[in-house]
Amino acid sequence: MKILGLSEKEAAESREKFGSNRLSEAETESFFDKLKDNFGDPMIKILSAALLINVIIYILSLMGFVSARVEWYEPVGIAAAIAIATLVSTFSEYRNENAFRALQEEASKILCRVYRDREIKEIPSDDIVSGDFIMLGAGDRIPADGIIFEGDIKTDQSVLNGESKEARKTPRPENAPDDEDKTDLLCPYRVFRGTVVCSGTAVMTAEVVGDRTLYGKIAGELRQEDDRESPLKVKLSALAEGISKFGYMGGVAIAAALLIHKIVSAGSFGAYFAAGAAGIITDLLDALILAVIIIVMAVPEGLPLMIAIVSAMNMRKMLADNVLVRKIAGIETAGSLNILFSDKTGTITKGRLEAVVFADGTGNEYGSIDRMPERLGRLVSLCIAENSTAVMSGGKAVGGNATERAVLSFLGETSAESNFKKLCVLPFNSDNKYSASSVEGSGFRGTLIKGAPEKLISRCTHCFDGEGRKIPFDENIVNGKIDALAGRAIRVIALAISEEFLSEDSGALPDGEFTLLGILGIRDEVRPESAAAIREVRNAGVQVVMITGDRIDTASAIAREAGLLTGEEKELTLTSNELAELSDEEVKERLRDIRVIARALPSDKSRLVRIAQELDLVAGMTGDGVNDSPALKKADVGFAMGGGTEVAKEASDIVILDDNFSSIDKAVLYGRTIFNSIRKFIIFQLTINVSAVAVSFIAPLLGMDNPLSITQILWVNLVMDTLAALAFGSEPALSRYMREKPKSRKEPILNFYMKTEIITGAAWVFVLSLVMLLTGIDTSSGALNETGFIGRFFRSYEGGGAEYLLTGYFSFFILAAVFNAFNARTEKIYLFDNIGANKGFLKVMGMITAVQVIMTYLGGRVLGCYGLNLREWAVILIMALSVIPVDIIRKLIINKKTGG
Repeated sequence: MKILGLSEKEAAESREKFGSNRLSEAETESFFDKLKDNFGDPMIKILSAALLINVIIYILSLMGFVSARVEWYEPVGIAAAIAIATLVSTFSEYRNENAFRALQEEASKILCRVYRDREIKEIPSDDIVSGDFIMLGAGDRIPADGIIFEGDIKTDQSVLNGESKEARKTPRPENAPDDEDKTDLLCPYRVFRGTVVCSGTAVMTAEVVGDRTLYGKIAGELRQEDDRESPLKVKLSALAEGISKFGYMGGVAIAAALLIHKIVSAGSFGAYFAAGAAGIITDLLDALILAVIIIVMAVPEGLPLMIAIVSAMNMRKMLADNVLVRKIAGIETAGSLNILFSDKTGTITKGRLEAVVFADGTGNEYGSIDRMPERLGRLVSLCIAENSTAVMSGGKAVGGNATERAVLSFLGETSAESNFKKLCVLPFNSDNKYSASSVEGSGFRGTLIKGAPEKLISRCTHCFDGEGRKIPFDENIVNGKIDALAGRAIRVIALAISEEFLSEDSGALPDGEFTLLGILGIRDEVRPESAAAIREVRNAGVQVVMITGDRIDTASAIAREAGLLTGEEKELTLTSNELAELSDEEVKERLRDIRVIARALPSDKSRLVRIAQELDLVAGMTGDGVNDSPALKKADVGFAMGGGTEVAKEASDIVILDDNFSSIDKAVLYGRTIFNSIRKFIIFQLTINVSAVAVSFIAPLLGMDNPLSITQILWVNLVMDTLAALAFGSEPALSRYMREKPKSRKEPILNFYMKTEIITGAAWVFVLSLVMLLTGIDTSSGALNETGFIGRFFRSYEGGGAEYLLTGYFSFFILAAVFNAFNARTEKIYLFDNIGANKGFLKVMGMITAVQVIMTYLGGRVLGCYGLNLREWAVILIMALSVIPVDIIRKLIINKKTGG
């Protein structure tokens, strides 16, 4: 029957009635939506609350309700810190999301051959409508759900069901029921969107298009699932809560200390309260302002900015390494992985079949056809070239299925003589498991046979030896070779010849005896870099579980070659059926020992991710098919392959553009780099903050004003910390991070090492602060103590004031933080460890120092700075520099205790 197809008018009516074939896109967040979400960061919330209080107090001070003024630049500074941090992170994520959308758009530009208006037209798959007649050929991706109208094809449905076995599809019989299940993947005449034609040609009728296809339904369900909080967010929330408590307690304590100081200065409680309510209210408001400032001081304002900067920088580096980060939290989460469930095909292996070895009937192996004896090589070349549905074009095999292309590619540049006449052809089918071609020419008359060894070997009586001579055949030799190759994950195809011709009527192989040419070994090769990458990931403490649809013996061989199976006693290799027989509790007990899941079903992946998460593990998943998407979405970090389906990439956090396991290794390294950089910055900033809070608390109790003014505190937090975020954000990815143990999801971000460094550094700065203040200032008058230990090195200001010493103290505080930054950036004794890979660190610290020196002379009343001479600079430089040897001593003690 001649196919006329729909007219353009009928196509438009169908589109109106049944909908477009374009899949609804996942609702994308606008730039401002992402910006709004980033304001939910726990640190940003604390800063926003502090900003609000500052604004209120500033307004009250302008209205005259409070005597103490909050300068306009104080709330502006906090607002700037919030704005910069949120904008940087939002812009980075938004830019990568746009890159991802471009990638998806490019992947979806598929042209289909459709019957329209009595002719065949090529149109985009999005323009397909229900009722269209679509031509299908080998390699085509089916654009809609429908039925086979005419023809005979085999399809790869693994993107939907994970089953690698090709499914044969033939025309729908006339007596097929009308109420049949239109989502039955096993139906012999139904084809589905997203699946691929492996061989044959056919015409299909589109029935279901767009979101109503099986492919579209799975994509729609994924969009409704909520993401689990990232490990970093969990850790930062806990840190924010701890810092809030510290800040609130410090603020209350300092406010109380200030009030006590006022009472003591008045002489007694009675005298203080006798001064009147107005004075008490003023003092309470002053104490509140100070408390707010202390809370702001306790919160590391630069941390959100630092996280945004380090994530943005590493996102760019990762893209250069073929890793596209869709969600900014995905980077750090990759560094926290405890367990990774990985596909085999295309990730650990190359994802394409290759003919890797040929063995003759006596067991001799040949790596290429030109190494065979001349006669044997000629016959093998002939048997492959004249008995194949694939053809050579442009130096590579095209057409046919993956196996046919792999077999033909074994010929390489060698080609069989082309002056052969084909007399009869017997195509391959899954029932017979062989194909044959009767030919004559150039001195050869007979049948060339290719197929499953179990179908051909028993018919062979002779073979060729290493010299190309025809000798009697010993079946045991070849069977032993087949078993040996199976242990290397190599499946084989037998090649044989017969002197008789095919009978066109019988549809079977010729009668009589065959001569075996040999067996051709085919496999999906393990990527050369996969074994090294897997070893690196495993050394990092990440358990890797390979999930594949292969038989267990093939899967085990691949796993051994890739380094997943090392011969350890507890290593487990399970089939999907064996996994199904175990309860969740039994799987939890054995999960740590599982290395391979063979004959896996899509449901196995989601189940394993769920069980790992119930054990509080950070679970990763790789995948490329629609069937992988639920597990990719459910995992803490989903890695989609760049060559995979759009739905899989939509469900992922990270897209591996080169489909290579080594890129996952890089993602883990970058994730750990980010986490370590964040920890370094926290050490740096909390050391400053804790020492500042401690000094601000003790000063009123000692009868003196806070040595750090509100403006100076904001200068420390907003100027220096912002620049420091840039310095720590550029830390290099060090290979030693891959030797660290994975971090538990609930592990606090502050570990023992960090606490000792923060406490030691803050305590030392606090002690030096007390020495400088108590021996430099007369607490009874506030004047310079010219005979004190430190006071003697500083000049007195007008009327004997201590302004120069307080200027020196402010500079000491800044310089101590700068030198402590060198302590924080490495756990090594050698402070310049890998500094060449982060030259920006030296530039930033040099800039902070230079700005501080300049502001010492130009700051005036705004910053409370009045300039210093060389002797005064020498004193504060020596004091600030002392933080380095103190921390080196701490490192030596810690390393000795921990064996580091």
